[in-house]
This record gives sequence, structure tokens and C-alpha cells, in this order.
Amino acid sequence: MHRLAELEPAPPVLRYEYEKPGDLLHLDIKKLGRFRQPGHRVTGNRQQNSDGAGWEFVHVAIDDASRIAFSSLHPDERGVSACRALVQALRYYRGLGIRVTRIMTDNGVCYRSKRFRRLVRRLGLHHLWTKPYTPRTNGKAERFIQTSLREWAYACSYDTSEQRAAHLLPWLHHYNWHRPHASLGYLPPISRAPLPLNNVLGLHS
Repeated sequence: MHRLAELEPAPPVLRYEYEKPGDLLHLDIKKLGRFRQPGHRVTGNRQQNSDGAGWEFVHVAIDDASRIAFSSLHPDERGVSACRALVQALRYYRGLGIRVTRIMTDNGVCYRSKRFRRLVRRLGLHHLWTKPYTPRTNGKAERFIQTSLREWAYACSYDTSEQRAAHLLPWLHHYNWHRPHASLGYLPPISRAPLPLNNVLGLHS
């Protein structure tokens, strides 16, 4: 006899959106392989690889209300890198007039580290956690990662991972300033920035 939980479908995920930019910042990390030549995703040749080139980690942040995103590359997913990524992200959002008050993360080791939790307290941020084994509760970060993989990391044949890294910030600019977003009425995320239009255009120039 199957248990009821095994027979019934999973309940739908309730979608939500915070009211103002800065009310909630979703954080997550994606591991990417480093390479010294184009890999099999591009060449189709699985014998051609860059064994031993190592890894790099994309620490991503996306604002819940505006969908304005920021990413930075770090050598690992330890607490010290998570702290640096958070500080860089907060600085970026502050430049757009966004004051972050809450963050949401999974239960990864770096986010539970003493260093990261101490930084969060010092910054006066409220730290929300995703439910265990339910990454969909941080779905905006998950979807942004998939978008960034499709449109940046795997979008073209980079000769090296350094070349890929050099394209990250230009792609982020395109994502935030020019790419239509369905949930925003096909406007770009920057359309929800709290700065006056003249200030936004000044930052864009």
C-alpha cells in the first residue's frame, strides 16, 4: 500500500514578488569548469578537453522585485568568497539606488559559515533560508542561473575560460538594461530601478 504522499502530486509552488527593489535579494552559486581550449559542448569532440584546468564559481544575486541581477566569479564557494560576492553585489545595487534589506540562500556550507553570518549581522540584513531539498523556493536565482548558462556561459565558442569571464559583465549589462523580461511586461529589469530616469541614463552612458 503506497503512502498518501507518494500517490498525491506535489503541491504547486506559490509564486511571490516583493514590493520594492531591495526587499529581497536571492543568492546562489554555480560551478563552472575552467578550460584552455573550446570544449565538447562546442566542438562535439569529447576527446578534446582541458583536464586539470580546475573550476571557477559564479556567485549570483537577483533582486526579487526588479529582477536586476549581478554575478561575480570566484575561485571557490567558501565563506570568504561568499562574503566578497555579497559585498560586491550590495555595492552594485547601491549604485542603482537599491538598499538591500533581506537575502535568501540555500543551506550551503558557505552561507552557514561563521564568516558569512557575521557579515550579514554586521550589515543589518535579515537572512532567509530556503526549505531543505526544495530549491524551487529560491526559484528566481535558479532560473537566472539557467538563463546565464544559456545566454552567456554556453552561448558561444570561447577559446578559454578567461575569455568567457571577460564576457560576463557585458552580458549582465545587456540582461539588466536591454533584455525584455516577460514577468515585467517585456521591459528590462532596469525599468524598475528606483532612480529617476535622468540618473539611470547617466549611469548607462
